[in-house]
Amino acid sequence: MSIRDRLPELRTVGGAVPGSAGGLPGDDLRASTSASQAYQALRAELHRQLLDRADLGIMANLPAERLREDLRQTIERLISESGGVLNALERRQMVIDIQNEVMGLGPLEPLLADAGVSDILVNSAQQVFVERSGRLEPADVRFDSDQHLLRLIDRIVSRVGRRIDESSPMVDARLADGSRVNAIIPPLAIDGPCLSIRRFAVSPLRIDDLLARGAMPPAMAELLSGMVRARLNILVSGGTGAGKTTLLNVLSGFIPENERIITIEDAAELQLQQPHVVRLETRPPNIEGRGEVTQRSLVRNSLRMRPDRIILGEVRGGEAFDMLQAMNTGHEGSLATVHANTPRDALMRLENMIGMAGLSLAPRAMRQQIAAAVDAVVQLARLSDGTRRVTSLAEVTGMEGEVISMQEIFTLRQTSVDPSGRVVGAFHPTGVRPAFIERLRSRSIRIAEGIFDPGQSHPLQQRAA
Repeated sequence: MSIRDRLPELRTVGGAVPGSAGGLPGDDLRASTSASQAYQALRAELHRQLLDRADLGIMANLPAERLREDLRQTIERLISESGGVLNALERRQMVIDIQNEVMGLGPLEPLLADAGVSDILVNSAQQVFVERSGRLEPADVRFDSDQHLLRLIDRIVSRVGRRIDESSPMVDARLADGSRVNAIIPPLAIDGPCLSIRRFAVSPLRIDDLLARGAMPPAMAELLSGMVRARLNILVSGGTGAGKTTLLNVLSGFIPENERIITIEDAAELQLQQPHVVRLETRPPNIEGRGEVTQRSLVRNSLRMRPDRIILGEVRGGEAFDMLQAMNTGHEGSLATVHANTPRDALMRLENMIGMAGLSLAPRAMRQQIAAAVDAVVQLARLSDGTRRVTSLAEVTGMEGEVISMQEIFTLRQTSVDPSGRVVGAFHPTGVRPAFIERLRSRSIRIAEGIFDPGQSHPLQQRAA
């Protein structure tokens, strides 16, 4: 009896049969528990035999298409030799699955091929979730065992020169397409290895894409464009998954192509389109605890690299002080992100991170550094309906006594939630005319005065951002 004969239902990720109209390459067989276990056992055995026969050194040097075809022929020969009774559909699916194991990310390949998936969250070998349109949902994807998942994690992190084991059970890495990866394994992860993948678009989003998705109104986009071109120092603030890196990419698109840009990140994610970009990435310590290169070291080094702009992927420690020093000493137009819930909280976090640099600065001196360096804070949030919006644009105007003074230029006001769960509200100008508007004019950047009219409002578009 073939595996197919024992299946009460044959489905795949996305609900299509492999090879049928609408099917995705690498879609998985949906099976009853016993049939699924039989299929997985045969796949694991064929995979083991393949690795025993294959010359991994030669495989690594083959072009992708040649390797895929060689694998297909070898796998089909192994299936024939195994004596297993598989029909044509099962044989084709078996070939695809083993190809994915060798060349890609195994069971996760169908999810990576789905453009609608923005996050892949592996809670354990038997539990995988994905995010679509801002909402989490379970995925019908399983790993054979914890060891299977561990092998995949090790393959991902080793490609970027990092490691994960019991002595170093947490790691940040990235996929070849720039997608962000975080992995954590036992003993820290109690229920087995965990893997989180934040997908990045193959084609980076542009300002028109954010406008189409309702992330901000056109008036705010016009102002942000002028702010970047006028070389204002901008801090992008928001919670996890709010879209900070996406907005940073979009804002960087307004930087002229004749400027030299240096990006500094823990794990390289930014997708800048300018021709003159130098990308720097931190390095964790080796197994002996040596060789670590921190963001602070990279910020200091970048000042010797003749940058026109410095873009810091995320400020999270003592590098905040060096970043502010750079902003205050001629490196205008710098951009950075920070985790915070409001623009005011973002400045308070910067103050706390300056303290992490080990400097004995008085609180007032810290605030003066921040007020002199940061020109504006753009706040993002992921709303209850899963949409990502710019919720505030605030200008830093200086010091009033012991406090950093700010004024909000645009704000998002939520009024209700409709029956389908969508947030209802509108973007509103506050009526404040920013002080930096004169700086824009001095650089021949004209902004329509009407965009600051408090009588205007821009209702939220009901589409996920």
